[in-house]
Amino acid sequence: MLTGIALLTLALAAALLPAQRDYKRMLAYSSMEHMSLIALGASIGTPLARAALLLHIAGHGLAKAVAFCASGHILRLTRTTLIGRVRGLLARLPWLGGVLGLAVVTLLGFPPFSLFASELGIVRARFAAGMGGAVTAALLLVLVAFTALALRTARMLLGPSPAAGTYSPDHTAAWPLVLGLTACAALGIALGPLADLMHEAAPAIGGR
Repeated sequence: MLTGIALLTLALAAALLPAQRDYKRMLAYSSMEHMSLIALGASIGTPLARAALLLHIAGHGLAKAVAFCASGHILRLTRTTLIGRVRGLLARLPWLGGVLGLAVVTLLGFPPFSLFASELGIVRARFAAGMGGAVTAALLLVLVAFTALALRTARMLLGPSPAAGTYSPDHTAAWPLVLGLTACAALGIALGPLADLMHEAAPAIGGR
């Protein structure tokens, strides 16, 4: 049942993301997709799956917090949440465009960020448990959602800088967001003491 709910939620997110014109709602539908992946991990119940979903929760929390904070800065500067009205962000304000771009790269599950390791762990756990059919369907839906997220973010980041309405830089606001991305990368490269903590916490959420 949990696998079915996860796939239905993932299908809904994959259907809504390609038509999305509001970047805050785009990030919200991306959260639906990642919650579906967490539910898929929870439906397996093996030690590897439980550790992977805990890592996914931690990594997604960091990356999505950075993405939403960056989108808040974009809204303050542009006074719009419409993707079509935000252009050339990298050219107009490189630090904000760079932070948003890296946050989306993190959410897309690219290495060295922790979502790459957690998603790989969930996929490995499902195949090891003999549930390859469900994870194959999930990966196809994830590909649709990831493509939509990447294309819409690229529309905001790329292109020439408009002549009017140049943003006022505020580099001090970048540091908390950079730290969040750094922490997410650190989780993907070396869990360190958190690895033991996650393996000890995994039995607390049940399963086999």
